Amino acid sequence: MLKLFGAVMVLCACGYAGFSMARNYQQRPKELRCLQSALQMLETEISYGATPLPDALEQVARRSESSVAGLFALTREQLLNGEGITAREAWDEALKQFYRSSAIKAGDAAVLKALGAGLGISDREDQVKHLRLAREQLKIETAKAEEEAVRNVKLYNYLGFLGGLTIVLILI
Repeated sequence: MLKLFGAVMVLCACGYAGFSMARNYQQRPKELRCLQSALQMLETEISYGATPLPDALEQVARRSESSVAGLFALTREQLLNGEGITAREAWDEALKQFYRSSAIKAGDAAVLKALGAGLGISDREDQVKHLRLAREQLKIETAKAEEEAVRNVKLYNYLGFLGGLTIVLILI
């Protein structure tokens, strides 16, 4: 009875690990699409609304998906906390915290980090150019992420359970 219980626990743990890996592959394209949408909103706020950056970040945080809203809300908080940091520094700090809790990879974060260099230091047209460039680069990363998801989601789902089954068979 104890062996059966242990075998079920090993199988469940390995299956869960496989599902966790698969979930990251599924989540990444969704987050990248949400980021593209949020950057489009930020572009609109900056170019057409002529909204100051902290207010534009607040609007984007309120209207975007919860998975990416924290990036914009935290950037706004960093800008307004009274420490006198630049928009780039606020963006970089918020990006570090967002990266830890998201499914994006280092290449995606590099695109977003490069965007931070142009925020708040140039005129509207230049900021819009930076935002458009970042959106285009994120589109490319989204296509890659979707390919990876198609290839790897089933693989990790099956691999988790089959790996657990292999361990159970070895232990029995």
